[in-house]
Amino acid sequence: MEYHSDRFEDHSLLLYKKDKLVALFPANLRDNTLYSHQGLTFGSFILQKKQNAYEVYQLLELVINYAKKHGCNAIVVKTMPSFYYTVQSNELLYFLAQKGTLHSRNLVLTIDYRAGFHIHKTKLKHYEKNHHTGFEIVEKGSLSEFWNQVLIPKLNDKYEATPVHSLEEIKKLEKLFPQNIIQYNIKLENEILAGITIFKHKKIVKSQYGANTKKGASLRALEYLFIYLIEKFQQERMHYFSMGTVDAATEIGFNAGLLKQKEELGCVCVTQDIFKILL
Repeated sequence: MEYHSDRFEDHSLLLYKKDKLVALFPANLRDNTLYSHQGLTFGSFILQKKQNAYEVYQLLELVINYAKKHGCNAIVVKTMPSFYYTVQSNELLYFLAQKGTLHSRNLVLTIDYRAGFHIHKTKLKHYEKNHHTGFEIVEKGSLSEFWNQVLIPKLNDKYEATPVHSLEEIKKLEKLFPQNIIQYNIKLENEILAGITIFKHKKIVKSQYGANTKKGASLRALEYLFIYLIEKFQQERMHYFSMGTVDAATEIGFNAGLLKQKEELGCVCVTQDIFKILL
């Protein structure tokens, strides 16, 4: 998290039982509220496999008491989507619901390889057809090329927004975690058309960014690259391919078009709950 430490007042906690470290709580302080770190896609408590339910309750109490001592009015705890769990166990959700209320809920789209998935026949038809287009897929492609020629212009034109990570930040992260952060670019006659930035964690892959140029969109280059990667990671025996959230500041609260696109690529919906505890 160091690359964006200037943006947050860090209050990440190490939690001990006697002299032994038993849990982590990545967190930051803002407006008298202690947050599960807002600079992380997911955060919450990081617990040991062998933690029993009462110990989880005690750990939550420790964090509540810490927040009170630091004059906080509330705690906002972001939970992990369940497919990131090493052990399926929901006692933390139970205690958060006891102590607070559901503040918001994110919709996360993911392919569950082990449960089976289905890509829409129209997308597969175009994918097969585009085998003959002459696309070149570059693994460990240029982040600079993707950021400057594809991602930044796309986000600016469509949403008047910028990427969460600057080019310098994503380059630093890639250097620190070369096996976990991989850029895939797709080209035609050496012209970049689209790219996807992949974050890998054990048996889970997440597409952090995916964007195409206008020409790339007309050729369905991004869709082609997604299906290529879906099949690649299936062959590598990954368990999940997460495509992130579809939440948006719209009247219905989500991007319906993006939701449809991700479902047609084989994703199902998983929720990420965020609780607020008033102190």
